[in-house]
Amino acid sequence: MEELVRTTVGDLVDRVASRFPDREALVDIPAGRRYTYRELVRTVDALAGGLLKIGVERGEHLALWTPNLAEYIITEFAAAKIGAVLVSVDPNARPEQLEYLLRQSDSQTLVLPGGEGSLQLETFRRLCPEAGNPGTGGQPCAALPELKRLIVIAGRPLPGMIAWEDLREAGRDLPAGRLAERQAACRPDDVVTLLYTSGTTGAPKGVMSTHFGIINTTLASARNQRLTAEDRLCLSVPLAHMFGCVCVTLAAAATGAAVVIPAPAFDAPKVLAAIAAERCTALYGSPASFIALMEAPDYRRFDLRSLRTGIMGGAQCPLEVMKRVVEEMGVREIVIGYGQTEASSWVTMTRPDDPLELRVSTVGRPLANVAVKLIDPATGREVSTGEAGEVCVRGLNMKGYYKMPAATAAAIDAQGWLHTGDLATMDRDGYVRTTGRLKEAILRGGETIYPAEVEEVLFSHPQISHVQVFGVPDRAAGEEIAAWIKLEEGASATEEELRRFCRENLPERHQPRYIKFVTEFPMTPLGKVQKFRLREMAIEEYGLA
Repeated sequence: MEELVRTTVGDLVDRVASRFPDREALVDIPAGRRYTYRELVRTVDALAGGLLKIGVERGEHLALWTPNLAEYIITEFAAAKIGAVLVSVDPNARPEQLEYLLRQSDSQTLVLPGGEGSLQLETFRRLCPEAGNPGTGGQPCAALPELKRLIVIAGRPLPGMIAWEDLREAGRDLPAGRLAERQAACRPDDVVTLLYTSGTTGAPKGVMSTHFGIINTTLASARNQRLTAEDRLCLSVPLAHMFGCVCVTLAAAATGAAVVIPAPAFDAPKVLAAIAAERCTALYGSPASFIALMEAPDYRRFDLRSLRTGIMGGAQCPLEVMKRVVEEMGVREIVIGYGQTEASSWVTMTRPDDPLELRVSTVGRPLANVAVKLIDPATGREVSTGEAGEVCVRGLNMKGYYKMPAATAAAIDAQGWLHTGDLATMDRDGYVRTTGRLKEAILRGGETIYPAEVEEVLFSHPQISHVQVFGVPDRAAGEEIAAWIKLEEGASATEEELRRFCRENLPERHQPRYIKFVTEFPMTPLGKVQKFRLREMAIEEYGLA
């Protein structure tokens, strides 16, 4: 067990900046801006001072609704310094999603991009048509009575709105000691982020994470990746999700590494260009995003030799994809990670010096200070070594779901174990192999089939680029197996060829009933394939309602 660190995000950033003041901390390629750690902390402190000036209180919820911009990271750290709680909103949220999150979170401040063509500002004004009109009495939105302040990044603010740049400048002359006093009042056990689940099985839930939780999981993962101030982390995942705003951004801030922003959203050619131009050493993403990079036009002309490490996570990592990343892209020390927002990010991770077989077939062992057990979801008993069970986690979990005590009680039991809803096996050495989500297991003729078992075999076919296996209803068997397949560019495999391949490599009970060729999959912003949407589409297409 490693010693736990009791500090806050604001103090952590200050400490690292004092050690590496002249090292590059943040590179925003689209905006053409670069910050050393000294410059970053000065900017963060100025914005924090501006937030204090307009009355943002400790414990107040501040919603941040932007794509990947330097201003996101600056605002994230400024909010942490003054004890505000960061509520992150998906950049593509529709008006009804935005309204739900701002209402449910009781957010009093909203930060969003302004300027011509701002998707977020246009969406907000659809929800609140009165926003920006004179004579609203200082109330930004009648539909959101808790909301007090609108802060816009870039562009000229509309009446009643505050310019982010003006706020930052105003904070530079904050009376000496006021920010230090507020920062000193923050405690490691305070909630620092309120990040929402995807809501695929009900209303999104706000996960309350503490400074203590996210810092210690981040430090453990950073040590595992062997990150140092020499590293340059390519931000290819959304800041609006924990993978971006904690797993990448905080890992850099904890080690003195630099964060490089290639584009406001994932763009494979721009990510590749950023790695080559900025000599990035670490790359992060889901299996789908790595596949997209390797399928990008001119992928092979980019010099990616600087890459050393990174994390592939967020979804089941197929063996063939991992092999290509290690052998073809050359990311020789990349690790596989498994985590949940509710667990303060990472739970298990492979190690860089693990044999390749373990790095391509497992999600590693529990991180320091994190305990994992697998249980039979029906009985609650702990399963035997090698037997599939639900992953339960204890150690650095969330405080709970915001204003959802029943959901919190259902997720975390009386002994403090978080029930993840994910299925896995564990070997004698503690290595975990995920087999899918509990709700995604296929019940065919009374037998449980895990999609990953079929996907791993199909991924080994040389003409298959990506495959998703899921269950669809069947009158006789209960459920049948559907496999939707994306072929490599220029490939010509037929359905009959693939059925023959399945017959030769899969047991009879794992044979797909339905096979379909597709060119894309419905995805979350984090690059996860939405199996529930595939199931809905298949039910409609095959007439199985």
